[in-house]
Amino acid sequence: MRILGVETSFDDVGIAIYDSHYGILVNVLNSQCIHNQYGGVVPELAAREYINQLAPLIKNILRSRKISMKTIDGIAYTAGPGLSGSLLVGACVSCALAYACNIPAIPINHMEGHLLSPMLEDKNVKFPLIALLISGKHTQLISASKIGKYELLGETLDDAVGEVFDKIAKELNLGYPGGAILSDFATYGNLGKFTFPKPMKYHKNFNFSFSGLKTFTLNLIRSKKHDLQDLYDIACSFEDSILDVLVYKSLKAMKKKGFKRLLIAGGVSANKKLRNRLKNILEKNHATLYFSSSNFCTDNAAMIAYTGMVHYTKKYKTKIIIRPNWRITDL
Repeated sequence: MRILGVETSFDDVGIAIYDSHYGILVNVLNSQCIHNQYGGVVPELAAREYINQLAPLIKNILRSRKISMKTIDGIAYTAGPGLSGSLLVGACVSCALAYACNIPAIPINHMEGHLLSPMLEDKNVKFPLIALLISGKHTQLISASKIGKYELLGETLDDAVGEVFDKIAKELNLGYPGGAILSDFATYGNLGKFTFPKPMKYHKNFNFSFSGLKTFTLNLIRSKKHDLQDLYDIACSFEDSILDVLVYKSLKAMKKKGFKRLLIAGGVSANKKLRNRLKNILEKNHATLYFSSSNFCTDNAAMIAYTGMVHYTKKYKTKIIIRPNWRITDL
């Protein structure tokens, strides 16, 4: 069986083909560089770029890899959450192609795609588990008893963790998106010179809040902008504060549910310090950590194609569906 995956939730266009026997045959991601000059994604421009890029990209990939649509059994596309204009373009192209080829079009929840992304490389991922989904748009703690059955334990009340990383990186003139660059920048800093807040770390619930930490960090950067070592130290303490909260709440969720497995996914899950910190703690507690290789942490179509494979059935009717605020618990 082969599934064509289409990812258009935000500003990158992803196309992938997943084969039940051979695994990933194609995984292409094109970034929209037009947003760099604005320091953030402009929704209307993102949708227009998808209109220009998506159909020709699918055609060129199939032609260059000599793959016929006759060998494709279904098309999985991101139906939400995401930007409504971007989702609509992806849904329309996917459903039109599926209708023309008389194959199912499968609407996929973007967050479930992230949650299942480690299974692209590790078929031994076992449930139940706690999933920490962290990206530029989301920060969620999920209790997953099995594939398709999810309970939301907590989420951000304001800014997503990846969004905060990017805004701090922009203030430090590290570019956009700058989360990964910020982490490298922070390695030159000394931890402890500045005392940073760790918002909602000890709250009884599992929610997150990063807007206050963002404002605190921005103000501190502006007051120390002429001292490079201070900026290194600020970046180091800022990153440590965020990671400390993420680790603490993840472990707390595992303890509450009695689970011995933690899965991290989304762009921020590529953070090496976060992975190492969790690895060390979980190994000492004889628990398991799952994560993807870095190229599957950020938005990609391979995870959409794989999730489509998991949910595949010929009963799916080709119908244009988008749900910009689709929650993983509403599957």
